[in-house]
Amino acid sequence: MDPAAAGVSRRPASASGYGSLVGRLNFAVAESRIGRRFKVAERGSTFTTELRAGTATFLTMAYILAVNASILADSGATCTISDCNNPSQSCKFPPVVDPGYAACLDRARRDLIVATVGSSIIGCLIMGIFANLPIALAPGMGINAYFAYNVVGFHGSGNLSYRNALTAVFIEGLLFMLISAVGFRAKLAKLVPKPVRISSSAGIGLFLAFIGLQGNQGVGLIAYSSSTLVTLGACPRSERVSLAPVVAAANGTISLIPGATVSGGIMCLRGRMESPTFWLGVVGFVIIAYCLIRNIKGAMIYGILFVTAVSWFRNTSVTAFPDDSSGNEAYHYFKRVVDVHKIESTAGALSFSGLGKPFFWEAVVTFLYVDLLDTTGTLYTMARFAGYVDAEGNFEGQYFAFMSDATAIVVGSLLGTSPVTAFIESSTGVREGGRTGMTAITVAGYFFLAFFFTPLLASIPPWAVGPPLVLVGVMMMKSVLDVDWDDMRQGIPAFITMILMPLTYSIAYGLIGGIGTFIVLNLLDWGTGLLRNGKKKPEAPPSNGKVDTTTGGAAAGVGNTKEIEV
Repeated sequence: MDPAAAGVSRRPASASGYGSLVGRLNFAVAESRIGRRFKVAERGSTFTTELRAGTATFLTMAYILAVNASILADSGATCTISDCNNPSQSCKFPPVVDPGYAACLDRARRDLIVATVGSSIIGCLIMGIFANLPIALAPGMGINAYFAYNVVGFHGSGNLSYRNALTAVFIEGLLFMLISAVGFRAKLAKLVPKPVRISSSAGIGLFLAFIGLQGNQGVGLIAYSSSTLVTLGACPRSERVSLAPVVAAANGTISLIPGATVSGGIMCLRGRMESPTFWLGVVGFVIIAYCLIRNIKGAMIYGILFVTAVSWFRNTSVTAFPDDSSGNEAYHYFKRVVDVHKIESTAGALSFSGLGKPFFWEAVVTFLYVDLLDTTGTLYTMARFAGYVDAEGNFEGQYFAFMSDATAIVVGSLLGTSPVTAFIESSTGVREGGRTGMTAITVAGYFFLAFFFTPLLASIPPWAVGPPLVLVGVMMMKSVLDVDWDDMRQGIPAFITMILMPLTYSIAYGLIGGIGTFIVLNLLDWGTGLLRNGKKKPEAPPSNGKVDTTTGGAAAGVGNTKEIEV
């Protein structure tokens, strides 16, 4: 696939037609040793295009700084009962969390922001410098929730401690690195059936759009329904309610299910489509869509910056800092602008005391298979979206691309965070024209600045990030044109792959469903073929030495064999 197919021309980076300072800069970089090293001109890009693409990618994934830290902090991190002012078995849990424990969680949350930044920088630098691909990495969504809520449990109520869980991630990262180093991941990507490989791009696009339409990471158009699971939302904050999984005891008392969490503000009582922040997100959507239609560079950035700037004003109906305790705390942190925080508790917090527990190895295996399927699928899809995957399923720089997230997982576990993965938000930078590792290095540069400007970056509201995610989903849908929908042995696995990714909230489950469906639908053909080949007697070759490989004779053009593409 040619990179031009993804929306970027192959215009050489020459000085002709570039009378401006920017044009001369692009020409100088393209002709420099660095430009040739990153193949800027060869891939039809420019230095400023790579910077713009990196900016767009970072802005769409900057939410991970606050979101990842908040999710992992829900596990309690390194905080224990001993941190409570009044130690007791209930001091860690709502409705009344001990102030001492809450203060420990606040410190841990800031530690985890730094851990997120550090692991992201390592992954992006390896991807950019060695793989030379425009793909950014950071701690993955979904796997961090599994880490916090399933393995460790809310405020440490799960089967493993936070320290044991970090050790599980560390061991999984080493195994993942070994698998990547010997080239198994590249072979695994090629073993994925062709219709699943093709449709995974569209499935991830639907997944992105689904994320962008929800409330926690998007515009809030999709809400929860007790009867249909999902329904129309976009109601004001005052009309949203939280949901909690509870169990009723024999005596009639109701309590939260151990290890479960409260889902905040996902159900609308009334006032659907009346949320001011939703309509501000719609404005951002229109701005980005109009720029894309007009082929205006920086479309994603303009939309995100406009919505974010409007949302930073207080005492408005669209403010990112509402007049409540959480809003006041967020605004207080935002006003600091610059904040340099040193990790105090999460770095090097590994503990090997859980090696003998079956839950420990269950966590290791789960982390490993999710990373194998999820990150490998994401990397392959982003490379294909950028136009680098050839007919054999290979792409330039794939060895170091597969090593980048494995290395970042090990580093991240030492800093205190959950597994790192290639981010599907990288597709925004690809759409902006990013074609080289300079895009990933630019993202790493922004993450480095996040060490100092975390208050600003952590204040980008979800309704500013939602619109570009939806529109990237639109652009990724074009891969469905490559699926042979007339052949149901390809069409059905392709559809299963696409539909399961958003509806199970997992790229890995989509790939599993698609691969499993493909195998089941082709078992009969494979079995029949093996039976036929076993009974068929070898024939002597024709006198001219050429072997006829069709059942009806190639000369007559009547071949009856049908190839099953894998």
